[in-house]
Amino acid sequence: MALFTYLVVALGVLLIDAVLELAFITSMVAWLHNTASGTFAVNFNGSTFDLYGIPKHFLVDQGHSSNGAAGTAIVLICIGGSLVLFLRSQPNIIGAKATSFFYGAWLVILVLGLMLTIGSLGYVFSVTNAHKGQTIDLDAASKTGNHKYALDTWTPQNWFPAMLKLDLADESQRNDIANHLRIMRGWQYNLIPLFLVQLTTTVLAILEFLERRKTRPSAGEYDSVKRTSGEQKIVATATP
Repeated sequence: MALFTYLVVALGVLLIDAVLELAFITSMVAWLHNTASGTFAVNFNGSTFDLYGIPKHFLVDQGHSSNGAAGTAIVLICIGGSLVLFLRSQPNIIGAKATSFFYGAWLVILVLGLMLTIGSLGYVFSVTNAHKGQTIDLDAASKTGNHKYALDTWTPQNWFPAMLKLDLADESQRNDIANHLRIMRGWQYNLIPLFLVQLTTTVLAILEFLERRKTRPSAGEYDSVKRTSGEQKIVATATP
């Protein structure tokens, strides 16, 4: 019973953290499309030029994988798990066999979801660290004209710190970039607690499953109890 309580609490914490992860990523994507897709005025050599807020070679697949990991945790693990645990407590709703099937499928999804989160965690940090410390060539940037900056390959967590090192003409744009950079780093580092909570949830679910399986009577024990009960009924009937 204690393991089940811990499992329910872990699912609740996982749901909150996954929603937070999804909210961070959604906020970043909306800002990239609505604001960063435009231009930012940069002071250079006594004049000003416009620089597109998104470079030509911009890596975003790591964001998609993190978004998928968070979505899987919310829909399949937390919401789906809550439904499965409810059906397990009321096996007559869809039948014992169907309930057992969905419960087993959910345990498999738990493991697969954990693997997806681990993959996303490693992918995001490896790609981001691979481009760490890159800087924008101001001479090349000032000559881009109506084109995006084409030198190097960038991630959101690398490109915008490089932009903040430029002499941006509009201070409000600088503040806007700085605020959204915190959100970008937020979803990146939130993958760590997401992984830890999901690992805890998976371990608790497996332990709770093994505990229930251990305490549940085996088929032989069930037949023995059923046979003994039948014999007692016969004796009771035969007794005058």
